[in-house]
Amino acid sequence: MNNRQLFSQHLGQTSEFPLSIEIDHAQGLYMYESGGKSYMDLISGIGVSSVGHRHPVVIAAIQEQTDKYLHLMVYGEFVEAPQVQLAKSLVDTLPSHLNNVFLVNSGSEATEGALKLAKRYTGKTKIVSCSNAYHGSTSGALSVCGDESLKQPFRPLLPETYRVRFGKQADLEIIDKDTAAVIIEPVQGEAGVRLADQAYFEALRKKCDEVGCLLIYDEVQCGVGRTGKFWAFEHYGVEPDILLTAKGVGGGMPIGAFISSKDIMHKLTHDPILGHISTFGGHPVSAAAANATVRFLSSSGLIDQAEAKGQLFKSLLVHPKIKEVRGKGLMLAMELESFDYLKKVIDHLIEIGYLTDWFLFCDNSMRIAPPLIIEEADIRKACQAILETLDQID
Repeated sequence: MNNRQLFSQHLGQTSEFPLSIEIDHAQGLYMYESGGKSYMDLISGIGVSSVGHRHPVVIAAIQEQTDKYLHLMVYGEFVEAPQVQLAKSLVDTLPSHLNNVFLVNSGSEATEGALKLAKRYTGKTKIVSCSNAYHGSTSGALSVCGDESLKQPFRPLLPETYRVRFGKQADLEIIDKDTAAVIIEPVQGEAGVRLADQAYFEALRKKCDEVGCLLIYDEVQCGVGRTGKFWAFEHYGVEPDILLTAKGVGGGMPIGAFISSKDIMHKLTHDPILGHISTFGGHPVSAAAANATVRFLSSSGLIDQAEAKGQLFKSLLVHPKIKEVRGKGLMLAMELESFDYLKKVIDHLIEIGYLTDWFLFCDNSMRIAPPLIIEEADIRKACQAILETLDQID
């Protein structure tokens, strides 16, 4: 059997209609089939390839680390240079109280760790999250997601989880003295790139302080330069108690983290000891790649360019069939009339070599979140392809 047949036969599937594109190699903004067909990546592997595919800085860090060692010991026992250097690089981008990093393998694991930490630190059990939020697919993370269609088949999930509408200050009254944490995306991703204003985040921070609960920001999708700031919460000047990162921070390698103060994080060290553990958390090769990514993005100027590049997309994507292009930086959603129509558009774009998709909780909107390295000429080329597709597809 060929690889496509083996894929169908032996790999667990996530849907009944996978794309089944077989990529031979990738570089920069493009992925290539063995026959040479190229695909411009307009979604960065769903927010992962923030500096493009196989960026030289990332590849060099990976190669250097593989010459030294791979896995040595479960996370948190040995002093491993890639882990501590990554932690320092992350802390250097953050407010002074966010100074302690717990490394894991993914965004879902970062959510799980943060929820446990909030419960342990506060001694409370109630968790508040947003409608149409996405925080991961493991049981705890799924419990605080905001779409019942994803959750119902897997219930029972965590008890005492409650939902509020994103950006609606009136809903914040549900946050009370029994609340351990509020978990929220500063920019909602799978809801179709939704924004709230500064007043909302200020009110949320005030409410959390009043009742003594922790504020968790999930920046797995919107962080690491995606919105034009290193962290999306910087747009609002309202700081969290715990911050989640993954996806784009690894430069193409699997890694995640939850970040808090040393005082809060210390609660995981006792009563019980090993309050949170991860065998492969902060794998040395992934940590080296992530450290190279963070340092490169912090010094390259790409983050500062993201807003202008996003505005260029918005200015070019004007068409009678486009209802709206919304977002911040290079985290955009292009809304069309329906999922059925959008699916035809996406399928045609893939046929002509442009990879994009839709959002879990907003299936009439196209995801546009290319690697931050995208240039003006690439943006113009992609937008022309989208507009011509809209002209051709009824």
